[in-house]
Amino acid sequence: MNRGFLRLSAAAAVALAAATAACAPVQTYSGFRPDRNNTEIPDPQVGVDTRDTVMQRFGSPSTTAIFDQTAWYYVGAVQERVAFYNPRITDRRVMVVRFEGDTVSGVEKFGLERGRIVSYDDHITPTRGRELGIIEQLLGNVGRTPIVPNEEEQGGRRRN
Repeated sequence: MNRGFLRLSAAAAVALAAATAACAPVQTYSGFRPDRNNTEIPDPQVGVDTRDTVMQRFGSPSTTAIFDQTAWYYVGAVQERVAFYNPRITDRRVMVVRFEGDTVSGVEKFGLERGRIVSYDDHITPTRGRELGIIEQLLGNVGRTPIVPNEEEQGGRRRN
């Protein structure tokens, strides 16, 4: 066989392998991960665990209930990104630990299936005022410039 053909096919194989490896998805983890260190942490037990034991086992919550502080929320998500595309969430877990006094009164778990898409309105609030056209912008200051005062109006004397 021809040496040039072998070199070209080897270079093409290397380029194909590099291109395939570059398109591998990259996963990022954010928030709470209950399975860290490959050990599953048992859920809090209702009526047995307290705020202190939940804090020791799971750490501080991602967020808490706003008004009455009776619920702690542990939120975690996994995002996957392929090349230059926008990342997409592949997994989301929410664990809600509810308290009555200092003891756990309930534990709920939610996944990605309970999520809802919230659409934000990115429009700008219009303000009242005068909007100038292109001609008004270009010729707007014509005639508004002050007249150059003569020497008598300046109050100055004439220099020789």
